Amino acid sequence: MTKFIERSKVRQLRKEGKSYSEILKTIKVSKSSLSLWLKDIPLTEDQIKRIRGNKERAIERFIETMKLKREKKLLGYYTNQKKNWTPLSDRELFLSGLFLYWGEGNKASRNTVSVSNTDPNVIKFSVLWMVRSLKVPKNKIKVSLQLYSDMNIDESIDYWVKELDIPVEQFNKSYIKTSTRSLIDQKGFGHGTCNVSVQNTVIKENLLMAIKAIADFYSEKAKNLV
Repeated sequence: MTKFIERSKVRQLRKEGKSYSEILKTIKVSKSSLSLWLKDIPLTEDQIKRIRGNKERAIERFIETMKLKREKKLLGYYTNQKKNWTPLSDRELFLSGLFLYWGEGNKASRNTVSVSNTDPNVIKFSVLWMVRSLKVPKNKIKVSLQLYSDMNIDESIDYWVKELDIPVEQFNKSYIKTSTRSLIDQKGFGHGTCNVSVQNTVIKENLLMAIKAIADFYSEKAKNLV
């Protein structure tokens, strides 16, 4: 059984109210995998009460307690980091987008500046960066979606229209993969892959040279590290 099928079955059993122990009796996976796959699906108090055995109920309550402690700790980190790093200056915003582009952007095409991702926050940041840092008019940005045949196409398009606040008239025809998403992977954000792009050779060439200049400079620095 492949990992994504195991993950799908594990999550379904959890949603049905099964405890960790009950799931492990059905699907042979590591406890670490189980914890990772089910971290966002706690049992309700009613589901915990239906579990047989005081020990298993205690385990589930311990899991929920630890989850709440972790969430509280992360909230503290989030508050501190938000205070430390926002808002970004214009220079910091440009560099943040540049490094995002280095990792996720289209570098092959000569004149297309584009970023693809399944995470709506990555795409929204990319749009902000294009408009604020690259000085691209928002009405010049084009959106393309890669979706699967078992998805609700109109619903997915409407989702991205609302998330990006970009009219559907700026959307290219969606690419629909004939394979079904449910048979490939259950991870991701559930709305396909979104690509935002603009055509501008001068901007593209300057971006690539900025990335190259930084890469060259720091690759030399890296040689001298002790």
